[in-house]
Amino acid sequence: MWQELGIAFCLMLVLEGVLPFLYPRRWRAAVLGLADLTDRHLRLMGLSSMLLGTGLLYLLH
Repeated sequence: MWQELGIAFCLMLVLEGVLPFLYPRRWRAAVLGLADLTDRHLRLMGLSSMLLGTGLLYLLH
């Protein structure tokens, strides 16, 4: 199980690095835009991301 978690973590790092590598200006603008959001909006985005990820894992498993 620990090996799979390590693999998942590595893949997450690769996927998160793609946008800053390909589009650094757009990525910076997006991050600055996120800094202006309220805590409520950030929490809703986090919840949506977790639910989407959980749903996709369920469908793929």
